[in-house]
Amino acid sequence: MRIYVARYERQVMSMTAEKAEAGQVTLPPRPVEELESVVIRFVGDSGDGMQLTGNEFSRVIARSGNDFATHPDYPSEIRAPTGTLFGVSGYQIQFASRQVFTSGDAPDVLVAMNPAALKTNFADVKRGGILIANSGAFTEGNLAKANYKSNPLEDGSLDGYRLYKIDISGLTALALKESGLSKKEIGRCKNYYALGLMLALYSRPLGREEEVIRSKFARMPAIAEANVLALRAGYAYADATEMFATSYRVHSAPIAPGKYRSLTGNQATALGLVAASELSGVPLFLGSYPITPASDILHELSGLKHFNVATFQAEDEIGGICSAIGAAYGGALGLTTTSGPGMALKTEALGLAVMLELPLVIVNVQRGGPSTGLPTKTEQSDLLQAVYGRNGECPIPVIAANSPADCFDCAIEAFRIAVKYMTPVILLSDGGIGNAAEPWRIPDPASLPKLEVAYRTEPKGFQAYARDENLVRAWVRPGTPGMEHRVGGLEKDFLTGNISHDPINHQRMVEVRAAKVEGIARDIPPLEVTGTNEGDLLVVGWGSTYGAIVQACEQAVAEGRSVAHVHLRHLNPLPPSLGDILKRYKKVLVPEMNLGQLSRLLREHYLIDVVKLNKVQGRPFKVSEIYDRILELC
Repeated sequence: MRIYVARYERQVMSMTAEKAEAGQVTLPPRPVEELESVVIRFVGDSGDGMQLTGNEFSRVIARSGNDFATHPDYPSEIRAPTGTLFGVSGYQIQFASRQVFTSGDAPDVLVAMNPAALKTNFADVKRGGILIANSGAFTEGNLAKANYKSNPLEDGSLDGYRLYKIDISGLTALALKESGLSKKEIGRCKNYYALGLMLALYSRPLGREEEVIRSKFARMPAIAEANVLALRAGYAYADATEMFATSYRVHSAPIAPGKYRSLTGNQATALGLVAASELSGVPLFLGSYPITPASDILHELSGLKHFNVATFQAEDEIGGICSAIGAAYGGALGLTTTSGPGMALKTEALGLAVMLELPLVIVNVQRGGPSTGLPTKTEQSDLLQAVYGRNGECPIPVIAANSPADCFDCAIEAFRIAVKYMTPVILLSDGGIGNAAEPWRIPDPASLPKLEVAYRTEPKGFQAYARDENLVRAWVRPGTPGMEHRVGGLEKDFLTGNISHDPINHQRMVEVRAAKVEGIARDIPPLEVTGTNEGDLLVVGWGSTYGAIVQACEQAVAEGRSVAHVHLRHLNPLPPSLGDILKRYKKVLVPEMNLGQLSRLLREHYLIDVVKLNKVQGRPFKVSEIYDRILELC
């Protein structure tokens, strides 16, 4: 190791900035192994910067033209004690020279910054995979916190894996010893050292990443330059040391021409909501209360005020939705964002929005529950809450996004339904989609659907609850001459909107509101079935199970299995073509990250038996889990 460190020091001192930016070194090149895909997981303490490291690595991958998918994994404890098992933060990315649908079943490479990170993630690594361990953090104290009785880097328990023991902490301190930074500040740079290691190992250049670092830390130039030096040092070490006999290369993926950017599901949702405002010509108002994992939508929209967007951080969840209802009454696109616990608090106001029949979108980025549950983990457990979770007969349309990029389209679709049918709409995402990133092809604005909004201004014959052929009442902005009308949570007269306690009128209003929502089914396009048109097994999914289902079904079909897949965006009402599709298959499998909520809806609506595949672990499905169940059923 002393030889390696000495060579590393000489290499760092001799490298020019130009060589570093080009990823060049003076040593002879080592063999390069071509790979189709790689799964890498960065793990460490929540203060080790693993999310930043993963994000920056994914940006480099995106610029290189690879397809990729990510899965950030945050600890639930905001300030978990350093070195503890429950304080581990992780970031997984799969990148490939082909289309990628998931962040990968098992890491090919695990970068572990301390013993706790290794302890909690080692079981997931592929047998024979690469383990890069920050050996400087494997102290007696940290080993004890992770419940290790002996040092796994020395006791042979990692035999069968390609273990690389690198003192990332110590080498970062060595590289920055002349920086003038404090020991604590130097320690925070070790994530960029790890990033440099991985960029070198996977044949990626440094130049653009150095620009990104300087831009990110523009207000702290000393920190910026320290991070750049740590990045270069890690890169130089990987190139100079004889530890790595091989480097790896994953060629770019064949993708459709166009302009792409990397974005998360929450970013895509925000952009889709702004697009809906632009397409309709109506201002967007967000009334929201911060909650994990939905807060990023509020953050994104607050930076887009130049697109006629107003954001209001309310004092609580109830204030958030009520302000959005008020905005909708005033003629704006009303929006509120939350997660499961916040949906529970918004319930009565949701009923008010249904009674008022105003366009409103409620975005629920689902997380593990119940109660506070697993606030940083993913789940699909709010479907029945979205469909039924209100007092009284209170139907609301529900749609769900299936990937980060799909969040953009679903946001537009949610507002399209809301303004066309004068109804609140619930858009379901989840923590896995909201935090994950993937490449997104920026669409041509001309290709986006039109959102036609018409306020009524003609007072002649106006009745507040008179309806058109779709059972939709008019949208009237307050102050329109001659069109004063009442709104409120008490039942309304079928035409005038005046308060009514008449029992027959109440039943009529309940039935017409339900019929209006059911009528949205006529506006849902036919479902696309992937695979055999009829056969042994149909896999039905919704939301973020999409990627794992697609890959599992493709694998089964390639082996000659009679398998098909249909994925639902519209969950209430269900697509009218779904019933006929279900009848064409002998068995129906429904994978869900809950205990069978869509399965229950399918049984209720179509009186068919379905096979449930349920996972409630705060983790997304692996492709292998769905594939194995397909084989059992086929």
